Amino acid sequence: MVDYHAANNQSSTGGVQTYMEQENDWDRDMLLDPAWERQQRKTFTAWCNSHLRKSGTQIENIEEDFRDGLKLMLLLEVIAGERLPKPERGKMRVHKINNVNKALDFIASKGVKLVSIGAEEIVDGNAKMTLGMIWTIILRFAIQDISVEETSAKEGLLLWCQRKTAPYKNVNVQNFHISWKDGLAFNALIHRHRPDLIDYDSLRKDDPVTNLNNAFEVAEKHLDIPKMLDAEDIVNTARPDEKAIMTYVSSFYHAFSGAQKAETAANRICKVLAVNQENEQMMEDYEKLASELLEWIRRTIPWLENRTQEKTVNDMQAKQEDFRDYRCVHKPPKVQEKCQLEISFNTLQTKLRLSNRPAFMPSEGRMVSDINGAWHTLEGAEKGYEEWILSEIRRLERLEHLAEKFHQKAAIHESWTDGKEAMLTQKDYETSTLSEVKALLRKHEAFESDLAAHQDRVEQIAAIAQELNELDYYDSASVNARCQKICDQWDVLGTLTQNRKESLERTEKQLESIDELYLEYAKRAAPFNNWMEGAMEDLQDMFIVHNIEEIQGLITAHEQFKSTLAEANKEREAIQAIQAEVQKIAQSNGIKLSGANPYTTITPASIDSKWKKAMDMVPLRDNALQDELNKQNSNDTLRAKFATQANTVGAYIQAKMEEIGRISIEMNGTLEDQLTHLKDYQKTIMSYMPEINTLEGYHQLIQEALIFDNQYTSYTMEHLRVGWEQLLTTIARTINEVENQILTRDAKGISQEQLYEYRASFNHFDKKRSGQMVSEDFRALLISTGNSLGDSEFARIMGIVDPNGSGAVTFQAFIDFMSRETTDTDTADQVIASFKILAADKPFITAEELRRELPPDQAEYCIARMAPYTGPNAIPGALDYMSFSTALYGESDL
Repeated sequence: MVDYHAANNQSSTGGVQTYMEQENDWDRDMLLDPAWERQQRKTFTAWCNSHLRKSGTQIENIEEDFRDGLKLMLLLEVIAGERLPKPERGKMRVHKINNVNKALDFIASKGVKLVSIGAEEIVDGNAKMTLGMIWTIILRFAIQDISVEETSAKEGLLLWCQRKTAPYKNVNVQNFHISWKDGLAFNALIHRHRPDLIDYDSLRKDDPVTNLNNAFEVAEKHLDIPKMLDAEDIVNTARPDEKAIMTYVSSFYHAFSGAQKAETAANRICKVLAVNQENEQMMEDYEKLASELLEWIRRTIPWLENRTQEKTVNDMQAKQEDFRDYRCVHKPPKVQEKCQLEISFNTLQTKLRLSNRPAFMPSEGRMVSDINGAWHTLEGAEKGYEEWILSEIRRLERLEHLAEKFHQKAAIHESWTDGKEAMLTQKDYETSTLSEVKALLRKHEAFESDLAAHQDRVEQIAAIAQELNELDYYDSASVNARCQKICDQWDVLGTLTQNRKESLERTEKQLESIDELYLEYAKRAAPFNNWMEGAMEDLQDMFIVHNIEEIQGLITAHEQFKSTLAEANKEREAIQAIQAEVQKIAQSNGIKLSGANPYTTITPASIDSKWKKAMDMVPLRDNALQDELNKQNSNDTLRAKFATQANTVGAYIQAKMEEIGRISIEMNGTLEDQLTHLKDYQKTIMSYMPEINTLEGYHQLIQEALIFDNQYTSYTMEHLRVGWEQLLTTIARTINEVENQILTRDAKGISQEQLYEYRASFNHFDKKRSGQMVSEDFRALLISTGNSLGDSEFARIMGIVDPNGSGAVTFQAFIDFMSRETTDTDTADQVIASFKILAADKPFITAEELRRELPPDQAEYCIARMAPYTGPNAIPGALDYMSFSTALYGESDL
């Protein structure tokens, strides 16, 4: 059975009062629902009996059995664990009311506020009030003190259910009514605490009655929770009674909370025992690890204190490698064991202290301080061993280094001396030139310096050999033999070096006299050779001249060159004499000349050969210069002929150009008379063409002779051609202007007097007399004719008279403009109106109509150029005469 005593003894009056005020606000009208009232009767009756049976009694009818107050007071004593006032045993109504009031007063003393519940109603068997009273008792003693994560009572109970059933599929507890209808939530609560009682995976959500009965039966049989609900009532009710569900679920909470306390007690014992067992195991591990570590230190220290010396570096390095292996392989695990030993000891002591156990005392000699002392001794021995190994290695390395150094220096010296004796005994200077001998002497001086520098190495070799002997090197015999051989060879090299030096200096003096002659030969032969080469270049040089003065200058220079040949020949003979003197000295002193002159590559034979070639070229140059002189005389005559003809033609063209300019400005007589006069004048000019052809002939001869200048005239053929073509163009343009003026006059109806007036006005403002005038002069001309011009109007006029934008206005353009402004002209509108008459007022015209109304050539002209008509009322073959007429005059006439 559930024990509520502990929870009830801890309740507070203020908290109870507040809670009961909230929970007593229950809807009593709901109890009128037969289904809910039936569920509450059954649940509350079972709940009361679960407590009353502790006193050996129970109730059958909840509203009848509590009417006398006796069983009610007994119920409160059982669930509260307290004694109530002695009940009255009388059977009268007043005795029953007093007993019920004692029970109600006790409930009120627990901080429960009873709303509308009086003793008379209970005594009268009011089912509604009786159920309300029992629910108040359940709330206070079974539900109020439930606390889960800072929530209590109903909310705490709901949260407890949610936490316990969260892992289960198909279970989602959100309330104390419909969340429990399928029975899975009840089974989940039982399975969560006693998984041995229920096979949850075998339950089906679609079989709620089986699920509910299974949970109720298991709870009653194994958990001592009486069956307070009926499966069919819950399933068949749309919304099961919340109070009934809460009452039953609270029994699960109290049943499992008791089991939890037993489990907690068992866990606490297990935890204490586990800690004790763990501590004992740690003590055993510490003792074992400490013993093993101390034993390893005891075995290792003697090995580190061994100082047996070795003879070679390799043997000592093997010991060093063993020590390194000890440091890198064997010691690190022991360092880790020592660290782990200290950590285990400290951890063990901490655990013992936290669990109120006595501190651990290791066996004698196995304390952490004992281990640290042994470890300190080990590291001292380790340090001494390492220093000894390094000292021994340095000692042996010193011996080996000295031996290696001796052999290295000896090898370098022997390599340097290899071939030196042969070099010093050779007589290469006997067939060498002076420069070669001097080079050999300088080379020998360098060798002497090198020899002196190697003296230090020889002394070092001897010193190292001495030190190896003093240190009792094992191979001292071979070292001494090699050192003696080096010293003996060194003495021989010194003697040979001195002998070679004396031989080289003696030979040098014998060759110096010959060298001076060679040098003088070279100094005189080089400039003479350059002079001959330059002379031959000049004699063979191609010359290009354009006039007599240039060829005469070349002839004068050549004569001057010939006058220097005698003196040059004397210099040649003197140079050859120097070479003869060299041969004489060599023969008299028994000197073998090794080759050519070292200062020059010019030989006596090459000088004689070049001199002969130069002399052969002189007459050839004489003949070439004379031929060129004759050619330039002929070219000069041709220049004079061309100049005479060119000066005549040039003057003629200039005169005729001036006459044409004057005629075009004056224009005397009628236009027809002017035209006749100009054409006659044109024939006169064309009759001068033979003179132009004669000049062209002279020009062709000049080009063939490659004559590029002419000092007798400033005219060139190109200049005269341009002038002649300009003359012909000017007379033709003047004739054309007169013809256009005649056409304009006839087309526009301009009188001869008007033309004279236009010409006079134009000439007046044509200040340059060029037949054209700039825009500003043209503007002044227009103003003089009475036109008032603004900028836009003047721009429009310039667009007419100068459509290309050249900036100049001709007399013809001026006449066209004036005739256009002063006479009537056909317009595009007039032409369109004429076509409209021919087309019988239609907006288009046909080819047949054109051929009928116009001459054949003009009709075909229009047909070829008119676009097809596409406007309203178009017929096949219709032609657009409007766009055609507009195109005839341009957009400016639209």
